[in-house]
Amino acid sequence: MSRLDLKGIGMTSQRTRERLIQRLVDQGISDQRVLDVMAITPRHLFLDEAMAHRAYEDVALPIGFQQTLSQPYIVGRMTELLLEGGTPERVLEIGTGSGYQTAILAQLVGELYSVERIKPLQQKARQRMRQLKLRNVHMNHADGGMGWAERGPFDGILAAAAPERIPEELLRQLAPGGRLVMPVGGATQHLQIVDRTNEGFETTIVEEVRFVPLRPGTVR
Repeated sequence: MSRLDLKGIGMTSQRTRERLIQRLVDQGISDQRVLDVMAITPRHLFLDEAMAHRAYEDVALPIGFQQTLSQPYIVGRMTELLLEGGTPERVLEIGTGSGYQTAILAQLVGELYSVERIKPLQQKARQRMRQLKLRNVHMNHADGGMGWAERGPFDGILAAAAPERIPEELLRQLAPGGRLVMPVGGATQHLQIVDRTNEGFETTIVEEVRFVPLRPGTVR
């Protein structure tokens, strides 16, 4: 993927972005590909104007509809976990949201298939992908827990919302050798990795996290 040319877009200084990247490094994000893409992606574009001044803080921020723009650390962490075994060609994202995680992934994988259940959020995210000229993103307004079977199987699946347990439908859409990265749980949630091997599915628990719940159905 070509790097985004974002000189002049920024309403915040490059130094502010660099401070954020340094915080991510200090917290253990080590994949240079991920750090480079996060450094050039304008996070303020994914927020309403009233919140944009907080774009380069390492915090989750509201985007409406009781949804949030994920904390940069967790975006970086989940992305580097997904890429750990190499560069996946076909990736499914559950929960487009603002499109920030979508934009990060799109610069690092072959083709990205992103599912969002809330139509107005999807429409805004689609506009942002056009603005950033990210042409390898395919969007679907659908129930995220059902994935996108018609476009599978996927080498990677990443979810930005937490189910009580990983939906079987998503595991079915994970290709052999593929990896799923997803928060799982209710009151207490943990980031989990599921690798599909020849023997079956291997699950690794990474760390405690806090995400919005994965809800069924769609909103227009």
